[in-house]
Amino acid sequence: MYNVSVSPHVRDKSSTKSIMRDVAIALVPTLGFGVYHFGWNALMLIIVSAVSCMAFEALYELLAKKPITVFDYSALVTGLILAVNLPATAKWWMPVLGSAFAIIVVKMLFGGLGQNFMNPALAGRAFLTISFTARMTNFAVDGVSGATPLAVLKSGGSVDLKDLFFGFQSGCIGEVSALAILIGAAYLVIRRVVSLRIPLSYIISTIAIIAFIKLVQGTPINGAFGAYLLGELLAGGLLVGAFFMATDYVTSPVTVKGQIVFGLILGLLTALFRTLGSTAEGVSYAIIIGNLLVPLIENRTIPRAFGCEREKWFKKLIKEGEDDGKK
Repeated sequence: MYNVSVSPHVRDKSSTKSIMRDVAIALVPTLGFGVYHFGWNALMLIIVSAVSCMAFEALYELLAKKPITVFDYSALVTGLILAVNLPATAKWWMPVLGSAFAIIVVKMLFGGLGQNFMNPALAGRAFLTISFTARMTNFAVDGVSGATPLAVLKSGGSVDLKDLFFGFQSGCIGEVSALAILIGAAYLVIRRVVSLRIPLSYIISTIAIIAFIKLVQGTPINGAFGAYLLGELLAGGLLVGAFFMATDYVTSPVTVKGQIVFGLILGLLTALFRTLGSTAEGVSYAIIIGNLLVPLIENRTIPRAFGCEREKWFKKLIKEGEDDGKK
């Protein structure tokens, strides 16, 4: 007896729920350090963001009379990633507005999970940044405001690489500690939730293009230049964006070549934003633009079907035979 079924025939035990649960677990180290570094207001923002995303998704599905999907943890992950991108000084109502935009406008109105055309959390972050620029760029630590490490680097200053690695710096809640981000990233790789194709191509291309631009601008190659490049790597949202946002299943390519091309495009955009743009950061907008290019990337990187070349040769042979017959 044979069990005849439709494809796919190769399956594993992974599910949306298990994948999203792993992503949520991987975000715990960086969000936990954010709470330790910034205090209780950061914890409040994380909770409000996560609860708001789940509440808006459930409310929309109830009103639209659709199946409730909040228990697959996708809305929870959206809320946590939105919290990653919030300054600890944000007011409680800001993640509520950001969650509403991310879940209702970007996710549910386009058909729900699997149909959204860009990362909902980053769309929510962009919405808040455009609407409340001053509040979204107020990065204070212990009540003291100051320039972010990326802003310092952009102005020609130097930063403490040790502080960047461990997280004793200003910035968004979930992007300050490179160590905490890498711990969560290692968990995702070990659990095979993400591959390294997008993160590595993104990170390497970003640093390489920044280095190229700086060399063209006349920056001398010395120890300070190396420290500058390490600062660009460790500061801001590059690491957390590469592992937790650019690798989103829905808004990133599925083809192997497409994932590498996607990472290279993100690296190019981020490097241009950081070096030639008016702001020091650029990860969120680079990923959003990259999301919009995914259909084109996949269209141009679809693997050739087995036998495709032979089919072309066979058609050519038939055509030649027909031409000979006419002669």
